[in-house]
Amino acid sequence: MPSSLRPSCSEPAAAEGEARITPASYTITDLAQEFAITPRAIRFYEDLGLLQPRREGRHRIYSHRDRTRLKLVLRGKRLGLPLQDIKQLVEMYETGTDTRPQLEAFVQVLSAHRRQLEQQLEDIRVTLAEIDQHESRCRALLDAAGHPTGAA
Repeated sequence: MPSSLRPSCSEPAAAEGEARITPASYTITDLAQEFAITPRAIRFYEDLGLLQPRREGRHRIYSHRDRTRLKLVLRGKRLGLPLQDIKQLVEMYETGTDTRPQLEAFVQVLSAHRRQLEQQLEDIRVTLAEIDQHESRCRALLDAAGHPTGAA
């Protein structure tokens, strides 16, 4: 049975001490496996307030809402967004039915992130050009001193 499909409440109750999982709920292990992340990462997102599982004893039970929020967090991380921006966007995602403010905020975040990445890319190009110059100078000096260098 896929990890996202769990026994419904009409099936036999969980053994004493076990958490009851419903069809729309997930364990930390389920989410960690589904998204190929560690349980520690999931607990970190909880500490930041991005996820709010219910507790049954020592067990965390994540809702479909938590799963969706985790998916959005990981998408933001893949884009390289800072967690504070991700948190703001995830919280806006749930604020209402008018998506215009959320979309405008997302465009602003993406634009700022794009500018930052473009600046980093330019900085890397400048650094690589400097490395090329220094490498060429060093190779020329080695060749002039009778110590030929191998091709890199």
